[in-house]
Amino acid sequence: MKQNTMSYKIVVLPGDGIGPEISKAAMKILQCVVKKFGFSIETQWHDFGGAAIDACGEPLPASTLAACQGADGIFLGAVGGPKWGMNTVRPEAGLLALRKALGLFANLRPVRVHPALAAYSPLKVERIKDVDILIVRELTGGLYFGEKKRNADQASDVCAYSRFEILRVAKVAFEAARERKNHVISIDKANVLETSRLWRETVTALHQKEYADVQLSHELVDSAAMKLITAPGRYDVVLTENLFGDILSDECSVLAGSIGLLGSASLGKGKTGLYEPIHGSAPDIAGKNIANPIGAIASVAMMLRHSLGEHEAANAIEQAIFAALDNDQLTRDLGGQLDCMQMTEAVMHSFRA
Repeated sequence: MKQNTMSYKIVVLPGDGIGPEISKAAMKILQCVVKKFGFSIETQWHDFGGAAIDACGEPLPASTLAACQGADGIFLGAVGGPKWGMNTVRPEAGLLALRKALGLFANLRPVRVHPALAAYSPLKVERIKDVDILIVRELTGGLYFGEKKRNADQASDVCAYSRFEILRVAKVAFEAARERKNHVISIDKANVLETSRLWRETVTALHQKEYADVQLSHELVDSAAMKLITAPGRYDVVLTENLFGDILSDECSVLAGSIGLLGSASLGKGKTGLYEPIHGSAPDIAGKNIANPIGAIASVAMMLRHSLGEHEAANAIEQAIFAALDNDQLTRDLGGQLDCMQMTEAVMHSFRA
């Protein structure tokens, strides 16, 4: 193997609930990768989310943001929990602020159903056979970032999108489709919402101008929510806005059998990205060492591929995950007996084999 002299700075945001546990698991895998492929890493751990509120009163401290801005890749465990309730200062505000500060406008959420886990899906095996979906979600616009107003009797959240915001995330989806099955399905609510009409118009114009070689279809979000369950195999790349993408990607997690299996990448113009499993902080099992670490480990693979350019290492991790699952190495959410660290060791064993 050719000597790899690259060195990378990784910021770890363990966050809340099960975040510290799965972050530890993810970093064990990353250290294993370093030994095998020869590059070096420097990891810095920083408070974030609810943990940062407890420590210093705000979910995204200036020191944490500065570290993230200087990193090659950022790993996030989980954020939020009932401990912080509906307080004025909430953990999730730190995540929104971090995405905005780093310009992370595209969220990639791959959904693949491993054959060994087909029986754990709530859907019939024949329905989920060969499911391989990439959800591309716009991340810094829409309702989550629009103007918010509230008084004693009324509240409003403004959903706003610019043509520029739509174009840049649509390009990510079309480029990804060219590396896959060459099909984008754009999801909106164009029969009702003006933002969705602009979305559909902009995506269509971009397709005609630059990506005519890619098949493009449009679906309304309510119809897509049904079809993603009844016929998931027809989807390749799914492109959609912030709120719809948040909901639909969690819906798709059930296809794989457990929300604990899926990772994600939040990307912008530069190489630095934010990588996190799609599950929440699961405070009910925090500290019990029973969380499924696969989503976190898959997120590390995505970080290696998209931010560090270490494609061979990323592929090796994903192959190790599949090999462990092939050998019926399963956590409790999948009907197995392994705890978080035991599952991590199973992936490491497959990686070394």
